[in-house]
Amino acid sequence: MQFEYSEWDRTLEALLRSFSDLMGLFNYLLLMAAGDVDQVFRWLRQLQDRGQLDPDVDLEEFRRSLETERIIERMKDGSYSLTARGEQAIRRDSLARIFSGLTKSGFGEHRVPHTGEGDERLTETRAWRFGDPVSQIDALGTISNAVKRAGADEISIREEDLEVFETEHLASCATVLMIDISHSMILYGEDRITPAKQVALALVELILTRFPKDTLRVVAFGDEAREIAIRDIPYLQVGPFHTNTKAGLELAQGMLEGSRQANRQIFMVTDGKPTAITENGEVYRNPFEFDPKILNQTLEAASACRRAGITITTFMLATDPSLQEFVEEMSRINKGRAYFASADRLGEFLFADYIRNKRRMVY
Repeated sequence: MQFEYSEWDRTLEALLRSFSDLMGLFNYLLLMAAGDVDQVFRWLRQLQDRGQLDPDVDLEEFRRSLETERIIERMKDGSYSLTARGEQAIRRDSLARIFSGLTKSGFGEHRVPHTGEGDERLTETRAWRFGDPVSQIDALGTISNAVKRAGADEISIREEDLEVFETEHLASCATVLMIDISHSMILYGEDRITPAKQVALALVELILTRFPKDTLRVVAFGDEAREIAIRDIPYLQVGPFHTNTKAGLELAQGMLEGSRQANRQIFMVTDGKPTAITENGEVYRNPFEFDPKILNQTLEAASACRRAGITITTFMLATDPSLQEFVEEMSRINKGRAYFASADRLGEFLFADYIRNKRRMVY
């Protein structure tokens, strides 16, 4: 089933102000269109007809350049689709745009607060100990020690002269990103699913390029919860679904319990209260109020994650007071965290927390 956005004027005008380059706009619109390349070009032509896109931009030439660069490809029926290279381009663009908002706050690696054998070399040095790898020897420091000991006339290096660089441990982390695909994620003309997909793609690219020892898996939850493949993130759509947070947490917990990483966490992006649970294979729904049965079972799922050593960080895209109270209670039970963020700053909040989580001590 296909769903279309309506009332595009304000949204597209805002996008034009946000993106200085056509490729960035194209990538973002692709996420809004769930990967429908032809729909994106219809929107671009619409923008140009309204005078909101530079009339000198040759959209046909732009399309041909995307084909040449193998970002898109033409199918047998004449339509266009995104290639694997195009999917990677969206991930890279998403990562770059999110990190442009993080640079002022500072970006660091996943460090833990003690030194020892690890992957990241520090400027500090210490005396060599048996078992230290040869690759960590500080040549200048070692020679300096030898000269201090015996003079510069005839340099001879002994074991006590050896100096090595300190290193930091880099913690590995297993993360499940839960994305709410209930109908409220596009309700009332506010698009929250596109920023959620952009963050998911950027997180994938971050892990692939910067933290290859980490793992990321993605769960979409509506009436039910299901894992989606990384390559399917751009094509994710919302549906006429309720919010079965409990099913999402249970699925994510099961996925993480099979992980070998010391740090295991759930990042949940949502904009509404839990309105559904699964009982005996059937989905019980109550979208009209805070249903005690649904809420209690959802809180129990959060507690089960805590007992399994899994932290839940909730990124709430709504600020309803009663909803805020529920999220804070869930965070208290799980000993997790909660952020109430606007959709346009979701990436900054999530990435700052992801990086911070990796600075914890790993025993």
